[in-house]
Amino acid sequence: MSAEVNTVSSRRQTTLTTDPSKVSRRWIHVDAAGVPLGRLAAEVAQVLMGKHRPDYTPHVDTGEYVIITNASKIEMTGNKAAHNTRQHYTRYPGGLREETYGELRDRDPELLINDAVRRMMPKNRLSRVMLQKLNVFPGADHTFAAKKPVKMTIL
Repeated sequence: MSAEVNTVSSRRQTTLTTDPSKVSRRWIHVDAAGVPLGRLAAEVAQVLMGKHRPDYTPHVDTGEYVIITNASKIEMTGNKAAHNTRQHYTRYPGGLREETYGELRDRDPELLINDAVRRMMPKNRLSRVMLQKLNVFPGADHTFAAKKPVKMTIL
């Protein structure tokens, strides 16, 4: 009986991790028309990090490339377009600037979506690398048709 216990305890378990050079990435296309901003940002952040994949490894960039079109047609529920604000500092004295999400959507919808996705990612160096795979376009046209992106719908 003791020999049986020794053979079981002598096994060595290993943890499988993903090799960064062997990660195959797809191109995913998301149409943002009529989709709430938070829901879009949460789904896109998961895809950029690679959490939808079975070989997800926290310290390896296993995410996909994401193309978001129709950024200017994104929706915000309730009064968020009028009440939520984005602040930034111009680095001049008295240079604190503030604009509502509605104004930002009209002026620069790519920045609105980039900020929302960035804030749903971990705050580290790897997330900055992952965010470079995000491409946002205000209209329906994009420049990555040759990559043959897979369409992803967000409910």
